[in-house]
Amino acid sequence: MPCGLSKKNFAKPQTSTNILITGQYPVNSSRLKMLTPPNIVAAVILTTLAGLSTTIGSVIACFIKKPKIVYLCFSLGLSAGVMIYISFVELLPQAARTVSEPAAVAGFFIGMAFMGLIDLSIPQQKNPHNYRGFEGAAAAPANSQLMKTGLLTTLAIGIHNLPEGLATFAAVITDLKLGTFTAIAIAIHNIPEGIAVSVPILYATGNKRKAFLYSFLSGITEPIGAFIGFLILLPFLSDWLIAVLLAFVAGIMVYISVDELLPMAHWYGHSHTVIAGIFTGMLIMALSLLML
Repeated sequence: MPCGLSKKNFAKPQTSTNILITGQYPVNSSRLKMLTPPNIVAAVILTTLAGLSTTIGSVIACFIKKPKIVYLCFSLGLSAGVMIYISFVELLPQAARTVSEPAAVAGFFIGMAFMGLIDLSIPQQKNPHNYRGFEGAAAAPANSQLMKTGLLTTLAIGIHNLPEGLATFAAVITDLKLGTFTAIAIAIHNIPEGIAVSVPILYATGNKRKAFLYSFLSGITEPIGAFIGFLILLPFLSDWLIAVLLAFVAGIMVYISVDELLPMAHWYGHSHTVIAGIFTGMLIMALSLLML
């Protein structure tokens, strides 16, 4: 498999040339290759780009008066298709082959539960998947209530993006090609979140730069989450932990897809376009995996 995860890695002799002891688990040379500076730099860059795609949403909100909703529906479906296919066809099976199947399943549902707790910690009306579209703040007058809404939405989406950053980072250092697709899917789904942040700020202040700044701040938490998670997990990194983390990431991505992307996409009323996006996303991932 692309990640080279295998139980037999634990059977290799512990030598100074191919084993590093971190915590109580051995990490073999195949794991260490993932942590070379180029791989870490790639993970940082892709995670940052995925997070800052919120600024694309800000540009759309500020400069495009009538964006075509059908394109958004297709893109959200595409993103969901990529995430769901990666999760069930690649990440979860890889985790199950490295650890036991019950451990992989536990990691998967812990990931879903973790995202559920993040959702519960965010006020219902400020949750990203409750945002109702491009037209939500049409021609509203500037006032303090809109500004408060924008600030709360920035905070909510910033918190929401923390675990997504860890998920993207982990996917990239595990397998660059899969991680790239994950980063693209996360980036697509961050675009409407950038709209959610910038629209109330724009109508409250009339300042496009300030709207752009707040969408930037909501997205920058994604690489910050990746960095914090990486520092916490690095001392304990092992084949076992990476495998469970893959299952955890799968749970996060499935939760995002079914709780956020698909409901938002279907809300706009282009159901067949959403299905076409899901089909296309899954097909792209299937073809790419066949070529690995």
